[in-house]
Amino acid sequence: MRVLLVSDIHSNFQALEGILKDAGEFDLALNAGDIVGYGPDPRECIELVRRLNIISIAGNHDFAAATGDTSNFNPYAAEALSINRSLLNDNDVSWLRSLPHAFRQSVEGVRISVYHGSPCDPLNEYVFPAEAERRVTDFLEYAKSDLLVLGHTHIPYVLKTPKGFMVNPGSVGQPRDGDPRASYILLDVEEKVIEVEHRRVEYDVKEVAKRMEWLGLPRLLSLRLFSGW
Repeated sequence: MRVLLVSDIHSNFQALEGILKDAGEFDLALNAGDIVGYGPDPRECIELVRRLNIISIAGNHDFAAATGDTSNFNPYAAEALSINRSLLNDNDVSWLRSLPHAFRQSVEGVRISVYHGSPCDPLNEYVFPAEAERRVTDFLEYAKSDLLVLGHTHIPYVLKTPKGFMVNPGSVGQPRDGDPRASYILLDVEEKVIEVEHRRVEYDVKEVAKRMEWLGLPRLLSLRLFSGW
């Protein structure tokens, strides 16, 4: 079975289209949260995710868009979320509110779990690569999983242990590992065997930044798209 893993789309429709075109056909798609926030096209991203039946969990930005609570956000993220929220209709907000905070499914005998932050704090905990290496075994045991998918940091990694895999597909819409290309993962899963491929895709950053500027989104957020930080 071919499985697409994405996370942190952040209202970047062009980046999302780019990775979908690059990925080609897949049997299952999982999104580790944060469809909205930061970028210029939250509605378009939600519509595409729903149309393609990409199974999604809530990220902290999705939760904030659903509730209107940005008290834990920095000023740039809060301003962007406010603008994103103004672009959504009631159906979009209701759908975001319905998103679960975790997803679990067995695929070809492989137990897969998806969280935005971590199994211990699904919405908000940041598990950066160094900490991921230290805690991978504990997390896999805690989540009772053979493959654990996390998001939130916007930094991709693939960790393999005797207990299984822990991966972060990175960010589709706002990478922060120094590479501005959209980031995602493809899995081939067959009879409890997992093959993991991390991919990067170029897209028209200038066009997205131009649209962000037109909407009045914080300039810092559009500048980050060019550097990948």
